Amino acid sequence: MNRRTFLLRSAGLAAAGLFSRTLLRAQYPAPAAGSTAAGAKPSAPSGPPITEFKPLRRNTGVFTGRGGTIGWLASPSALIVIDTQFPDTAAACLAGLPGRKGRTLDVVLNTHHHFDHTSGNPIFKPAARKIVAQANVPKLQFAAAEKSGELEKQVFADTTFAEAWRHDCGDEVVTAQYFGPAHTNGDAVMTFEKANVVHMGDLVFNRLYPYIDRPGGASVRGWVKRLEEVHENFPADAIYIFGHGSSKFGVTGTRDDLLVMRDVLNAMLGHVQQGLDAGKTKEQIAALDNLPGFPDFHVPAPNRLPSILGTVYEELTAKS
Repeated sequence: MNRRTFLLRSAGLAAAGLFSRTLLRAQYPAPAAGSTAAGAKPSAPSGPPITEFKPLRRNTGVFTGRGGTIGWLASPSALIVIDTQFPDTAAACLAGLPGRKGRTLDVVLNTHHHFDHTSGNPIFKPAARKIVAQANVPKLQFAAAEKSGELEKQVFADTTFAEAWRHDCGDEVVTAQYFGPAHTNGDAVMTFEKANVVHMGDLVFNRLYPYIDRPGGASVRGWVKRLEEVHENFPADAIYIFGHGSSKFGVTGTRDDLLVMRDVLNAMLGHVQQGLDAGKTKEQIAALDNLPGFPDFHVPAPNRLPSILGTVYEELTAKS
């Protein structure tokens, strides 16, 4: 599906009232503050987070603090936030959102269910008309919270969509599209159309080894396809926002950065498959300090690569 087809399809479905449904689910108070690691259970912060608002273009920007990158739109006609981090940084984002001055947010979107992207939902919920996410996100969030003992602290999206969602907010149009399993089974790509800014969520860890959430429906092979599909169909001149990024490369970039992420995932798949073909054990395959050809991804302490390769091994050896 090309970009124009997607937009026309989105508009048609929206007009037919087929995009979203309201979840009949109780809302819960805020979860405890937690780690910035993607998908990690919240834990006590080590110190006050450093937060920053960075404008991008045409009333959009990014907010960084503790957790997945927040994208925002603050115009005279609309206030929109994508992802919510943790309660403390969510409060800082809400308080400092440019031009808000007590205005109600039109919509808050969650790119996926991980705590470092949704734990600020309770902060934003009273100030927003609705919280939107892909249809799999609330149930994945529910399952993860139930397992970690954080269920009573969750606030879930109250509006969901299966494949695509679109909202016209005066001088901007925000869209969301789900392509299939990747980092989780609920990742959505979200776009400020007129600003030409695309939020990838955790579909891109910019020069960082990624977190692969198999219990959350992740598929590394699917992730590769998702990145290629977005790269093919989304604008070459857009600014791309990434869920996480290294200090050197940051949390924004270009469409070509999607292929860098694809290449490191393909390298992981290739390394594991080569080991399997050679009859190596999971432990032998995972015993790698860094993938050859990807020095920018390496973080020596802690080195997450062995655990990630173990997860890839599990995917490639899983029974159909």
